Amino acid sequence: MSQPHPVASQAPQVGEEQLQLLERLSNACSVSGDESEVRRIVLEQVRPLADTVRVDALGNVLATRHARQENALRVMLAAHMDEVGFMLVDKEEGGLFRFETVGGIDVRQLPGKPVWVGQKRLPGVIGARPIHLTRREELSQSIPLDTLRIDVGPNAADVKVGDRATYATLFQRSGPSLVGKALDDRLGVATLIELLRHAPDNIEFLAAFTVQEEVGLRGARVAAYALDPQLALVIDSTPAFDLPTWDGSENIRYNTRLGAGPAIYTADAATLSDPRLVRHLMQTGERRGIPFQLRQPGGGGTDAGAIHRQRMGIPSVSVSVPGRYAHTARLVARLADWQNTLALLHAALSDLSPEVLAGR
Repeated sequence: MSQPHPVASQAPQVGEEQLQLLERLSNACSVSGDESEVRRIVLEQVRPLADTVRVDALGNVLATRHARQENALRVMLAAHMDEVGFMLVDKEEGGLFRFETVGGIDVRQLPGKPVWVGQKRLPGVIGARPIHLTRREELSQSIPLDTLRIDVGPNAADVKVGDRATYATLFQRSGPSLVGKALDDRLGVATLIELLRHAPDNIEFLAAFTVQEEVGLRGARVAAYALDPQLALVIDSTPAFDLPTWDGSENIRYNTRLGAGPAIYTADAATLSDPRLVRHLMQTGERRGIPFQLRQPGGGGTDAGAIHRQRMGIPSVSVSVPGRYAHTARLVARLADWQNTLALLHAALSDLSPEVLAGR
């Protein structure tokens, strides 16, 4: 039997309850391929909100909230549960483990980083040779991954090869900023939960909390096939490369900026966004007075790269919360950008009709 739905007349707001949920999600350890901790939080949140909820063979959480009108569009909204991190691959003497990275990580910034290892979150540290014992000619070279180790010390007996590890970073609010290890894409997960909580009646709301995005958009591929939507919106976090250039001159190669609102994708390495959906999002923002920015084309990609190629093609677009220092121990985002992302998506869904897809 389906659960009663909350009234969805007002746009959702980011308040203390939403911040506490984001903190739980960010602090959870869910490296690609082992998303169980975030999945438990998602299931707890969405079961009272949706008509149907299921977990598929790969571990995606698929939740459906039925429309309250006839001939409604089937709209998929996706956010990925996984994060970048590490996998232990070999045990050595003295509590040391060789490891591989999972997802895109810059090895140069790893030495000295504290980590949590395994489901018990055992403390560890990524160790490297100290600088005063490093030969001068090596200092200008990149650090090879196979020279680094995760050191768990006396906890070695409780750690095994195959365990995941992630940055030991606790979420914090710092003035207008949000700081956390996995805001890519726990900001998207928290946003999708709130949108489901305030789902508009005019669409068949198909929520996909996906797995293994960071290693090749794998969960989104099967989720899109299963849900078979008419269009898709992907909610993610995108790098805000708005820092000064190395010589201090103006940065004209930024892709997004903090404080400028949600980033609407026109193109990335995996997707050319559907122009009808880009136009709808922009017109919604202009009409409702919600700030937004266009993500500058370039590298990277989101689950849209897999979704838009499923079945006979699925019109897709991504909307992201900008964040500095992606795929490091701390991502920095702005609370206002998150609030405006939530507002833009809710308004765009509420205004969505089959006419949006009419024509090109």
